[in-house]
Amino acid sequence: MKNIRIIISLTFLIITFFPNTLRNSQANQEHEFTFVRLQYRGNLTRLSSWEVDYPASDRNFLYQLSKQTNIDVASDPIQIPVWSEDLFDYPFAYILEVGSMRLTKADAENLREYLLRGGFIFVDDFHGGMEWKWFYTEFKKIFPKREPVDIPVSHPIFRCFFKIEKLIQIPGLRALFSGRTYERYDGHPARYLGVFDDKGRLMMMICFNSDLGDAWEHAAEDFYPREYSNIALKMGINAVIYSLTH
Repeated sequence: MKNIRIIISLTFLIITFFPNTLRNSQANQEHEFTFVRLQYRGNLTRLSSWEVDYPASDRNFLYQLSKQTNIDVASDPIQIPVWSEDLFDYPFAYILEVGSMRLTKADAENLREYLLRGGFIFVDDFHGGMEWKWFYTEFKKIFPKREPVDIPVSHPIFRCFFKIEKLIQIPGLRALFSGRTYERYDGHPARYLGVFDDKGRLMMMICFNSDLGDAWEHAAEDFYPREYSNIALKMGINAVIYSLTH
């Protein structure tokens, strides 16, 4: 990864459409781990959804990561656009609602280089065949010759810190209140897929038909079942540990 740099200036596009980027703290770069949320553009008929569950989800997850491990964790998450070289300063990045994501050629090239040079992206909270179709179209811009494959529960990402024995569907809040775990009529079962580099390192974990972000956000709320929030937090923490050690 590139050496840490101080951000001196931002383009007009980022200032106009991604104002939260300006709040990225330089102090966060002094810690062993900083939670990065990726910002992306949406399509012409739907606004970008990269801010869903922000900031409560990210902060609750960071609190648990700090509590459960001895990693020096920055308390505040930051946001980095998918096209920014600043992404290369961080080994782990989180992105969600990718059914609304649209990538330019430059965006895709930047993400491809980031992943192939050792970065890790955790994809979350998209559901059903239509959202998969849109995500897959954008994914192929990043890796035209690679395919996502189901990650077996025996993989190190499910063993590197917490031992996860079963991969279950994590419901979003709206689905939970409707008495089910899936958000779309064709949004089940949950699948946890991965994209691997040529040496077998997992570069991207894709949580499809599952909403870990909602589970992180509502982990302390009595109405959200502990069984789901516990698994969601364990999976996220394992993903961070894996990204830091592989």
